[in-house]
Amino acid sequence: MSVAEHPAAVARPRRTPVPLVVQQHVDEAVQLRRVRSVLVRAPHVRLPRLARLDERIAAHLDGIGVAGALGAALCLQVLERPGVAEFFAVTVRAIEDRDTDRLSRLLAAAAALPDGRAGLLSAFGWVEAAALRGLVQPLLDARDPWWREVGLVACDQHGVDPGDTLADALGDDDAGLRQRALRMVGRRGRMDLRGACVAAMGDANTSCAFEAARAALLTGDRGASMAVLEAMAAGGGLHGLEALSIVLKVATPEQGLAMLAGFAKDRAHARTLVRGAGELGDPHGIAWLIEQMHDPKLARLAGESFSLVTGLDLAFLDLECDRPDGLVSGPNDDPGDPDVAMDEDDSLPWPDPGKIGAWWQANRHRFPAGQRFFMGEPPGEGHCIRVLREGSQRQRAAASLHLSLMKPGTPLFPTAAPAWRQQRWLDGMGA
Repeated sequence: MSVAEHPAAVARPRRTPVPLVVQQHVDEAVQLRRVRSVLVRAPHVRLPRLARLDERIAAHLDGIGVAGALGAALCLQVLERPGVAEFFAVTVRAIEDRDTDRLSRLLAAAAALPDGRAGLLSAFGWVEAAALRGLVQPLLDARDPWWREVGLVACDQHGVDPGDTLADALGDDDAGLRQRALRMVGRRGRMDLRGACVAAMGDANTSCAFEAARAALLTGDRGASMAVLEAMAAGGGLHGLEALSIVLKVATPEQGLAMLAGFAKDRAHARTLVRGAGELGDPHGIAWLIEQMHDPKLARLAGESFSLVTGLDLAFLDLECDRPDGLVSGPNDDPGDPDVAMDEDDSLPWPDPGKIGAWWQANRHRFPAGQRFFMGEPPGEGHCIRVLREGSQRQRAAASLHLSLMKPGTPLFPTAAPAWRQQRWLDGMGA
């Protein structure tokens, strides 16, 4: 047998990608990314489930990548109906293919589309840091504020210091870039920039003022930032609920109860009051929360707030009941109904007020009023890390905030990051 005839010397034929199969990879990657947008903020989803979803998304993205030019071409076709998931899939491929021309076109297209921006930014967080080498610095150095914003987000999502670009962006004329920079200061715990954030709380742009106040609070300010956030919470508006959520986590029980008392005057603010009772964590409000479980419009949210204070899993402990007969919520099958908004409380269990009331009577001695409780215990570093590991997505987001507020300068844990990266960081925290 000659060398040429040896099996090892015979080149294997390269498989030609099958368009139908590649198209299936594209369709599945987009559809699963849409699902992820919901699950990453869901009240019932935990990290292992998110990890399984992320593994499926990664597998389909790999399938597109293996198909080479065909995969890239079929992927680009989804932008005929551009959305978050579509821009995400196409941008991941452009980054991993290191196709700077395609990436530049995507940046230009996304600039005018809010969904496009969100999808493109999430792609920079999805890929591994190695795939971004040589791509991020040109973004940070660009004249276009949108490009610099993308560069900052890429650094933030991978825990990288962007250098002077962050401080410079705080005073930029572009409100979108200022807002992103202020948010990043808070997320990264940049205490050296706290003074700049306090100064920016007077920004004429409401979103910038909110991000400045939140960043100042996260980096240790407990004066002016609390006053600004409390005023925003009381006034409602675009950032009212976010402001209330974070300021209640640092307010004393007395301060928190006084804030919530303002919402108690009008039944129209009942949901805000129910949500706030859970965020404050003072068992003083538990009996009232149990009463709200009799109201179908508030029951599931009240159950979630009860769990946020006590740490009870209502479904696991059989403290739930059946959905009330005849109750209609969320989108229905009527094509003439213009209301297509999703039910805010979808996937939350229906609490059984009788069973929960009995449990509370037997266990209330463990939860003295006037103290802050989070998931069954006073918030502490070890406890919050356990919640990051074992809790649902909403509970994990709250744990991330508690950790940063307890120790200013601690970066917010990214509960929306790819699950494998979250797990790696959790392992590094000793969870």
